[in-house]
Amino acid sequence: MESASAYRPDALISNDINAYLDRHQHKTLLRFITCGSVDDGKSTLIGRLLYDSKMIFEDQLATLEADSKRIGTQGQEIDFALLVDGLAAEREQGITIDVAYRFFSTEKRKFIVADTPGHEQYTRNMVTGASTADLAVILVDARKGVLTQTRRHSYLAHLVGIRDVVLAVNKMDLVGYDEGIFDQIVSDYRGFAQSIGVTAFTPIPISGFKGDNITVSSLNMPWYTGPTLIDYLEHVEVDRQSRQAQPFRMPVQWVNRPDLDFRGFAGLIASGGVRPGDPIRVLPSGKISSVARIVTQDGDLDEAVAGQSVTLTFTDELDCSRGAVIAAADAPPQSADQFEATIVWMADEEMLPGRPYWLKSGAQTVSAIVQPPKYQINVNTMEQLAAKTLALNAIGVANFSTDRPLVFEPYVENRTLGSFIMIDKFTNATVGAGVIRFALRRAQNIHWQAVEIDRHAHAEQKLQSPKLLWFTGLSGSGKSTIANLVEKALYVRGKHSFLLDGDNVRHGLSRDLGFTDADRVENIRRVGEVAKLMVEAGLFALTAFISPFRAERRMVRDLMPDGEFIEIFVDTPLEVAEQRDVKGLYRKARAGELGNFTGIDSPYEPPHTPDIHIETERMTPEEAAEFIVAKVLGE
Repeated sequence: MESASAYRPDALISNDINAYLDRHQHKTLLRFITCGSVDDGKSTLIGRLLYDSKMIFEDQLATLEADSKRIGTQGQEIDFALLVDGLAAEREQGITIDVAYRFFSTEKRKFIVADTPGHEQYTRNMVTGASTADLAVILVDARKGVLTQTRRHSYLAHLVGIRDVVLAVNKMDLVGYDEGIFDQIVSDYRGFAQSIGVTAFTPIPISGFKGDNITVSSLNMPWYTGPTLIDYLEHVEVDRQSRQAQPFRMPVQWVNRPDLDFRGFAGLIASGGVRPGDPIRVLPSGKISSVARIVTQDGDLDEAVAGQSVTLTFTDELDCSRGAVIAAADAPPQSADQFEATIVWMADEEMLPGRPYWLKSGAQTVSAIVQPPKYQINVNTMEQLAAKTLALNAIGVANFSTDRPLVFEPYVENRTLGSFIMIDKFTNATVGAGVIRFALRRAQNIHWQAVEIDRHAHAEQKLQSPKLLWFTGLSGSGKSTIANLVEKALYVRGKHSFLLDGDNVRHGLSRDLGFTDADRVENIRRVGEVAKLMVEAGLFALTAFISPFRAERRMVRDLMPDGEFIEIFVDTPLEVAEQRDVKGLYRKARAGELGNFTGIDSPYEPPHTPDIHIETERMTPEEAAEFIVAKVLGE
C-alpha cells in the first residue's frame, strides 16, 4: 500500500502558489453522506479519507514531515490510529449524535462529508445530512450483511433525491477478503434496491481500518477490478446541470431594507438561471415584472444560475416578502393548499393527525394539519401497512392541508420547493420532515362559494354578538353542569344558543373515534369546525369538552375572529373530581379497566391564560354560570 506522502499537492504549491490556489478555488465540490447501521465503520472510513487526503490536523502534518523516513505501512497505521481514536472519542462523548460535517480535498475535487449516527433513534439526523448531499456511501459490515438500518438509510437517501449510491462493503479484512461474501451482500442489496427504485449503485469492497480500496487498489483483493472509493468520488458526475436547465426559481429569504434608490430580494437560486431583463413572476401573488440587476458582494452579474446566492432588483415596485418565490414568468410553479406527501416522523411523541403543526418549506412557513396516514412503509419489505399515526422514525404517506396556498413543485422535480419540515407550535421542536408527492386535485377544484346572507347578517337578525364559549376541564369538574346553566341563563335573556356536550357528540359526530391522543385531537377538530359554523349562523355556541391539549384549543381559537372564542377553564383539583366520580370513570381508570383516561394515564394541559377562570371550590355552579353570563354579555 502506498504511503500518505503519495497524495501530497503537486509541484505547483512550491513553484507557483497563485496558480495552485486558483486551481484549488475552481475545483468542483461534492457533498456526500456516510450512513448505515451501528458500528459499520463510518467514522473509521472518514478518518481514513481525511488521513490519506492529507487534510488532517497541523500537528499531525508536522509529525509526518519531521519523520518522513518512518512513514511506511507501520507508521501510517500508528498516525491513522490517532485520528480514528479522536473520532471514536467524539462518538463516545455523544458529539456524533448530531450530524458532523468534515471537509477534505484531493488534487481533483473538494469534498464535504456528513457523518451521521447509525442508531435507529437518530434516523432524523441521517435525514438532515442526506437533505443536502449529492451522493450516499452506504456502509455494510461484511460480517453482518444487509441490515434493517441499511435498508432504512437507503430508502431515505433515495426519498430525499440522492441518485448516486456507493455500497461500501466494509471490514473485508475480518472475513479474509472473501469474494463470495462480497458477491452475496451485493446480490442481497440489489434485490432490495430494485424494490425502492434504485436502478444502479456502485459496490466497492473496502477495509476502512487497513485502507484497502480507499485510495489505492488493494493487493488483498485482486479479484476486484473496479475503482477505489476515492477514485469514484473524484470522478463521479453529479447531475447539477439538470437543475440549471429547469425553469428559474428563487425562494426569497431576505428583503433588503428599502433605501432611497435600492430595494433587493435575496435568496439561493433553487433551479434554472436568470439574466437582467428576464421577465419574472412573484408567487403566490402572481405579480409580474422584470429583473433589473443581479447584485452580489463582488459586483453585479450578467447571469446567475442554480446554487448561487444573489440579490435581485425589479424594474417595477412589487409586493415581495420573505417566503415568496420568484420564478420565470412563463413557467411558474404551482400553488395549492392540499397535498399528498411522504413523511418521516422524528419526534419521540407520535404524530397526532388533526393537530396543527408549522410546516416550513424553504422560506415559506404555513400552518398545516395532517390527516391519518394512508399507510406506513415497512422498510424491510416495502409493504404498505395500515396506521392511524406515525411513531418515532416511522415513514408513511399522508394528506395534509395548509391554512393558505403553498408555492411548491413535486420533490422529484425540485428538491427545494418539494421538501418541508414540521415544527411543533408550542415547543418549536422539529418533529418531522417530508417530501411533496403531488397536490390533491380537489385543492384546485374546490372554491369558496360566495353567499349573500353572511355571519354579520345572521347576528343582526338575532340581535346579538355571537361567541363560542369553550368549557375545558377534567372529567367531573362540572363543565357540562355549568354550561347547561349558562345556556339556560342565555335563553331567559332571549339569546339564541346551542350546547355541544362531549358525551352527546360521541353518539353521533364522533361515534367512530376512541380516546387515544390522535382520536381526541380529531374529536376536537370536528367539534371546532361545527362550533365555528354555529357562530357564523349567529348563535352562542357552548362546548363542554375535556379538550386536554392546549394545541387543539389554540387551533379552535385560530378558527375564530378575534374576540369570538372565550376559553373557560373549569378548574377542579384532580382529587376533588375523583371524589365526585359521578359516572364511576375514575374508579375504572384506577382499576385499569379504562385506558387513556385524562388525569390518570393521559395528560391534561390546563390553560395558561384562560379568558374566564372558574374555581369550583370557591363558587357554586349557579354562581359560576351567572359570573360567566355577566362577563360574556358585559352586564
